[in-house]
Amino acid sequence: MAQSGAPAAEPAAEAGVSNDPIEALVDAARRLQGVCIAAGLTVSAAESCTGGLLTHVLTEVPGSSGYLLGGVVSYADTAKMALLGVPAEHLAAHGAVSAQVARAMAQGARERFGSDLAVAITGVAGPDGGSDAKPVGLTYVAVADPGGVEVRRFAWNGDRGANKRDSAGAAIDLLLARAEALASAIHPSSSEAAERPSPPDEAVGE
Repeated sequence: MAQSGAPAAEPAAEAGVSNDPIEALVDAARRLQGVCIAAGLTVSAAESCTGGLLTHVLTEVPGSSGYLLGGVVSYADTAKMALLGVPAEHLAAHGAVSAQVARAMAQGARERFGSDLAVAITGVAGPDGGSDAKPVGLTYVAVADPGGVEVRRFAWNGDRGANKRDSAGAAIDLLLARAEALASAIHPSSSEAAERPSPPDEAVGE
């Protein structure tokens, strides 16, 4: 019998299920790694509000050096300009938390690392720093690849830690979607090839 006043025992986690929120991110990173390595794609990262969390998660998977070239934590505006080449006029006109700056960060990372894909995250993690125009939780995630740059806007409503994790998760999801699209273009699956119509009989060589 438990002693009087002793803390109640924590409920046992379901077998095979982790209560660690980082584990879900690592699982997503594992899928990303598999796609990138199979297709020969490389990745780099530029982080602001996540403070290196994304790169930490990616490197939690053994073998991540097979596709991840590196990451930059550009927390201050001066770092965004010096390390990633973000134009000062973008920062002055739109602020650090903006689609324009996220786009420039992703482009800068891709150019500097020479990676196939680059992801950038900029946002207001909280609990302070928000405004009516840019409330706590507002985050922009951008991915640059050979086809251009895709930028997504998110509005998280958690605490600082949750907002950072959600931002990192969104970055991995967007990276995975772009990597899968590139991989399909590089190595069409056999099922896709089978679905292609055969050329007309007269065009078939002997």
